[in-house]
Amino acid sequence: MRERGRTRRLLGLGARTGGAMLKTRLGGEADWRSLGEALFEGLSELKGPAMKLAQVMSQWDDLLPPELANELARLQRQAEPMPWEKIRTTLEAEYGDLEAHFAKIEERPFASASMGQVHRATTLDGETLVLKVQYPGLEEVLESDLAQVRRMMRLGRWFKVPQARLDALFEELAESLRGELDYRAEAAALSRYRQRYAENDDVVIPAPIESLCTARVLAMSYVPGTPLRELDQADDALRQAVAVRLADWMTEELFTFGELHADPHAGNFAADAEGHLIIYDLGAVIPVPEARLRQTLKLLKATLEEDPMAMDAALLAMGGRQGEGAPLSLYRDSAAAVAPLFAPGVQDLGDVRVHRRLRELSPRVWAAMDRLQPPADTLLLSRTLNGHYWNLVRLQARLDMAGRARPLLEWAEQV
Repeated sequence: MRERGRTRRLLGLGARTGGAMLKTRLGGEADWRSLGEALFEGLSELKGPAMKLAQVMSQWDDLLPPELANELARLQRQAEPMPWEKIRTTLEAEYGDLEAHFAKIEERPFASASMGQVHRATTLDGETLVLKVQYPGLEEVLESDLAQVRRMMRLGRWFKVPQARLDALFEELAESLRGELDYRAEAAALSRYRQRYAENDDVVIPAPIESLCTARVLAMSYVPGTPLRELDQADDALRQAVAVRLADWMTEELFTFGELHADPHAGNFAADAEGHLIIYDLGAVIPVPEARLRQTLKLLKATLEEDPMAMDAALLAMGGRQGEGAPLSLYRDSAAAVAPLFAPGVQDLGDVRVHRRLRELSPRVWAAMDRLQPPADTLLLSRTLNGHYWNLVRLQARLDMAGRARPLLEWAEQV
């Protein structure tokens, strides 16, 4: 009965979303704020894959209507927590007598996500730590929820997104969520990253408490910090320090270790008073092959040179844009919108004029999706890079993008 109730609610939310999209497609104006409020309320309670998908979509600031994006973004910071009694059931199933392990567990969570929520706790030795607790029953409803999410994603066909690309996006989401069911994998990732950055004081990774980590509970050392999403009113010097460290870290991840943090919503990152970058969540880390990096940079090079024919050749070399009809005018306008970010000198990523141009391009990009046909295996990488980029925008970062890109573009040309 409980699973059928979830299915009905998800179907209802999907139908409402589809109705708004159809109205827009037919030339009308949808009430995006009301839709966003309904999605926030419903997904905040249901949790699981659909909420995860909405969190992902909320990072696409240049794609969604602002009213809808703002409501979905609340899922990253204001989602309704699950009652303590249900969370305690999971903790007791994993640990048995909680008093044998903890002097105190705060019943009110300080973070609620799509797959679990975080509670602060104190051990019998007086150590403060955090417990990331998986929502009870999630494993039992995961596949049913994923089936409904697949149906929702098919709405993308109205915007001419090829079915193969929608399927690839779905498989990406499904694989990630199935992997997140076992928190021991994230505990292993925390240990790997702590070792990787042991000599880098600019990056702080919480330590997993191995004796308390289980498949459904991730125990970590407590590392206080201000979430990135709350730094908009912080001192400018602090924001710039965090932005530089975030950009440096992403570059090192990609070009030194061939990996990238694939869940870049702002709640997963924080800063301490000295501007050190704190990374709280490593539940989703993806490999990035060197060959794909080189291809992506060649596309960037063609874009910065505002050469539409070279852009098309680069996209074809990546495995996209099959068939006839290269959208050369779209390439030109896209290059004109992106190039200012890489002009010589320090660029202000908080400049709304740049993002307005990118936002205005989005409907044309979606309209041409049947011709562009981006490679399926680049969808996750592009979404992830897009999310990290918007985190830099939120920090109002001022960076020498041209100087940062130059050695990478040169590297991409090496055989």
